[in-house]
Amino acid sequence: MRATMPQYRRARTGSTYFFTLVTFRRQPILCLPPMRSALRRALENVRTTRPFRIDAWVLMPDHMHCIWTLPDGDVDYSTRWALIKNSVSRFAGVATPLAGTATTSRIKHRDAAIWQRRFYEHQIRDERDFETHMDYVHFNPVRHGHAESAASWPFSTFDRYVREGVYAPDWGGSQLARSMWME
Repeated sequence: MRATMPQYRRARTGSTYFFTLVTFRRQPILCLPPMRSALRRALENVRTTRPFRIDAWVLMPDHMHCIWTLPDGDVDYSTRWALIKNSVSRFAGVATPLAGTATTSRIKHRDAAIWQRRFYEHQIRDERDFETHMDYVHFNPVRHGHAESAASWPFSTFDRYVREGVYAPDWGGSQLARSMWME
C-alpha cells in the first residue's frame, strides 16, 4: 500500500481497543449535523468523568469505527459506550426516520431507535495490530464507496495523522491501496 509503514508516535499506557458500532436497522443518520453534534457533545461529557484517548475515528452514514486507549488498569469501555449511546439518543432527540418504531424488546430495554444494542470490540494486541486497525478505520469510507481517498472523507481523524506526518495526504487513494482493501 505504501513504501514505508507510518511511525505511530503515541504513548501506550492503558489498554487499547478497536470498536464498531452500527445504527439501528442501518439507518444512514450518523453523518447528519444533529447526530454529529450529539455524538461530539456525548463524547465530551463522558470523557470528563471517564477519560480515554481517541486514537482513531471514522463516522460513516450507518456505522462508525474507532480506536480508544483507556487509562492504566481501566477496562470499562462498556459503561462508556452505554453513556455515550444514551446521551446521543437524548441530545439528538431521537429525530430519526424510525423514531416511532417501538418493539416490545426495545421498550423493555429502553432502547432508542438509533443504535443496534450490541457493538463489536477487539483488544489491540501489539503495534502491528494497531497499525492494521488504524489503516482499516481510515480507509473505510473509500472501501464503502463514500470517498475517492481517505483525505476526501471529512468525518475521520485522518487529517490529524496527515498533520502529524503519519500518513501522506494521498494515502488510500491509489489503485494499489484499493486493491489491498477492497473486497
